[in-house]
Amino acid sequence: MQTVTNQIKQSMAGSSWIRKMFEKGIELKKQHGADAVCDFSLGNPDVPPPAKTKEVLEAIAAKAIEPLGLGYCPNAGLPPVREAIAGYLAKQQATEVKAGNVIMTVGAAGALVSFFRAVIEPGDEVICPAPYFVEYGSYCGHFGGVLKAIASKPDEGFRPDFDAMAAAVTPKTRAFLINSPNNPTGCIYAEEDLKRLAEIVNNVNADRQAEFGDAARPLYLLSDEPYRAFAYDGAVVPPVMPLTPYAVVLGSFSKTLSLAGERIGYVAIHPEMPDGTTLVNAVTLTNRTLGFVNAPVIGQRLAAQLLDQTVDLEIYDRRRKLMAKVLSDAGVEFVEPKGAFYFFPKAPGGDDLKFVDALQEELILAVPGRGFGMAGHIRLSCSVDEKIIARSAEGFKRAVAKMRG
Repeated sequence: MQTVTNQIKQSMAGSSWIRKMFEKGIELKKQHGADAVCDFSLGNPDVPPPAKTKEVLEAIAAKAIEPLGLGYCPNAGLPPVREAIAGYLAKQQATEVKAGNVIMTVGAAGALVSFFRAVIEPGDEVICPAPYFVEYGSYCGHFGGVLKAIASKPDEGFRPDFDAMAAAVTPKTRAFLINSPNNPTGCIYAEEDLKRLAEIVNNVNADRQAEFGDAARPLYLLSDEPYRAFAYDGAVVPPVMPLTPYAVVLGSFSKTLSLAGERIGYVAIHPEMPDGTTLVNAVTLTNRTLGFVNAPVIGQRLAAQLLDQTVDLEIYDRRRKLMAKVLSDAGVEFVEPKGAFYFFPKAPGGDDLKFVDALQEELILAVPGRGFGMAGHIRLSCSVDEKIIARSAEGFKRAVAKMRG
């Protein structure tokens, strides 16, 4: 029987690698014990939230039993929270973001889904560099959108191929979607590269405006930034809003504050975007009608009070350095990540499936790179204790030796 739609079947197949590794991890931990398995498959932030979180939660709890203390709020978010996020983003993006430009969402995922529902017609295209976060295809595909992944340049630190991205633009292209710092590569896009991408966006929109006038459909630059705070060795994550009025910034506090389960994010529309008010109103509507209704009220209040805080980023940096040593000692080639908390090393011999299998034999869990749109690599998450990373060292060496015969 045809239980689900063909589209959902395809989406399930596309995300099966992460699910498969998760299930394999459960199986291995049952067989060998949780402490014996080195699980680098999931990006589940495990560093505790900032200490101030407890104080803020207690203050929120004290008012929770007041009338409507935990009731519905405006679909775009609590007004004081939108104001606070706007101020936070105005500094971050060097742009006069106002509360009316911000919609609070159910995580960055909810932000993307709500945005795509507002702008995507069946057959419209979203272009992104590969490798990419696996769910992007589903986020736009739910509404008939098509994700066009353009291979980045591993030999240049996974720098996007902007010429190829520009050449891929058609009249159906609705957005460039970038993720910096990147999951899974840890790449941070340089300012000159973002300027090049913004130039393409501005030129395409000028051409469309000249040809179609008020009927022109814009090309947006979407910047997905849940890992913005995770930048190492003095690296800077450049803002995109100063580069084009067609910029849309999406983010969350899942990683920076370890609030992944609270599901709190936002969409920020450039204040000078043509007809931007209509877009804000549209995303507010889709945020409601997709069933999100409004972002979690506790999460909104919590995030707004912790905007000057992050988790202990030094912990992630130590893990990054330790993982780099483990991989180097094992003879694995990799580009050192400048941000986020992932590694995307080459599979010895180029076969990511075979390397993942070899690692499994050593009770090490990784995800094949083909699950992120680039075979020949694997993804490793550093959101695990340093003891686990250290324990994996000899297993990596043995797995590499097997790969090399």
